[in-house]
This record gives sequence, C-alpha cells and structure tokens, in this order.
Amino acid sequence: MWKELSDPNQLEILISDSSVKPQVIFKHSTRCNTSSVTKNRIERGFDSNNSLDFYLLDLIKHRNISHKVADIFKVYHESPQILLIKNGECVYDESHLAINVDEITEQAFSS
Repeated sequence: MWKELSDPNQLEILISDSSVKPQVIFKHSTRCNTSSVTKNRIERGFDSNNSLDFYLLDLIKHRNISHKVADIFKVYHESPQILLIKNGECVYDESHLAINVDEITEQAFSS
C-alpha cells in the first residue's frame, strides 16, 4: 500500500501524478503511539484496489522532507498528519485522531 517518501525529488513526481489521480501523504512518527494507531486505521480503511497513491513519510528519518511538504502545500506541520493532493494542491489535511478514511475518500473523488 505505501510508497516510502524518502527523497525530496519524489515531491515533484507526486505533484505531477496528482493531476492524473489523487495522492496521499501520511506524515508518520515511528515514536508516537497515536501515529501508529492512525496508520493502522488508514490501512484497514482502504483496500489495495483503491485508485489513490499512498506515500509514507517517516518524520524521524526525513524531517527535511516534512518541512518541504509544509512549505510547498502551505500547511502547518503536525504529526501524525495526512494530506490529500489533487492537481498539485493540498485539498484536505487533517491530523491526529481526526484523520478519517471516509472524508479522504470523499474529498479524493469529488469534483
């Protein structure tokens, strides 16, 4: 399900791909129980046939990418945090236990 977001150059690809299909970035802290619970909820909520690309950003290993994500998409950094990117723009961002799979799906496939 997850593509590891480990290189800042991947953001250009992600932005380009977002014009074809929605892209999801999950900012995950491996040191945070809330982040682990949220990651599990996301994994249970989406099936593998879903037409979204899911990127997992490990905040401990790649804090520099997290800062770049915040700058590019004009969002305040939080952890855990999920961003939905469509047509190069962040159209949904939520954090902690407010992350909701149904809301992500609704936003991803609305016009």
